[in-house]
Amino acid sequence: MKHIVIIGAGTMGHGIALVFARFGFPVTLIDLSEKQLSIALSQISKNLNRLVEKQKISSDEKVQALVQIQTSTTLQGAVDDADLIIEAVPEDEALKIKLFKDLNKYAPRRAIIASNTSAISITKLASVVSDPSRVIGMHFMNPVPLMRLVEVIRGYHTSSIVTHTILELCRAIEKTPIQVNDYPGFVSNRILMPMINEAISALHEGVAEVEAIDAVMMLGMAHPMGPLQLADFIGLDVCLSILDVLFDGFGNPKYAPSPLLVNMVHAGRLGKKTGEGFYRYAAGKDPVVSSMFR
Repeated sequence: MKHIVIIGAGTMGHGIALVFARFGFPVTLIDLSEKQLSIALSQISKNLNRLVEKQKISSDEKVQALVQIQTSTTLQGAVDDADLIIEAVPEDEALKIKLFKDLNKYAPRRAIIASNTSAISITKLASVVSDPSRVIGMHFMNPVPLMRLVEVIRGYHTSSIVTHTILELCRAIEKTPIQVNDYPGFVSNRILMPMINEAISALHEGVAEVEAIDAVMMLGMAHPMGPLQLADFIGLDVCLSILDVLFDGFGNPKYAPSPLLVNMVHAGRLGKKTGEGFYRYAAGKDPVVSSMFR
């Protein structure tokens, strides 16, 4: 892998870029927004500084990692010599389909095309690529630099060679790849999202308050974070999108999103990224329960 291209400079995209650059892979980070690319590079530098402070890497290794990262605002040209392309754009099926059509046009035929989707069918994304055998899922967990799991999703046509290559690549960046098959939500979100949704329903029905629901799962089930706060960190819009994929894919009412979740997304209370969800978030302060749930 001499050149890795990552499309989307949001939280997941710049996290993936950092990890590959840290292990010596040349990376091009693509985003339509110059401003977002600037934010991403600043965040990468901050995260590398934290690794230096924790003595996980040296100052020289930080500099070497930053040197590995180039940026671009255009797809054409930037992917010409790519060996691996990872899309990390927002969890919108139409957007991803359009991107995969563009990659089919501009990416070299040898390049592996991977999606960081958390729920959308890899087989469906691959259907717009002339050689679907080179399409695979690489579902990184947030925060990417810290979380070891990569859920590797093999689509209906994904070749064994491509799968083996990606599994080995994950190990080379000190991640633990777990191979799963291509069904809605894969394993992680097929199990996680119904739990989050049920926690939201319990809140909606008045079973318990926000902090009580989270405390039960942390103290009784040894979860490091309660499901409502975790939903805030993921983004309530992302949770809703994944539940919609599960509900559409299986047609099972157990995946139907809670009305409270739907209303919060419509109201723009998306969690930590907007400053308020089930909790309120302020810089330098611990989260407190949102006023709407007091």
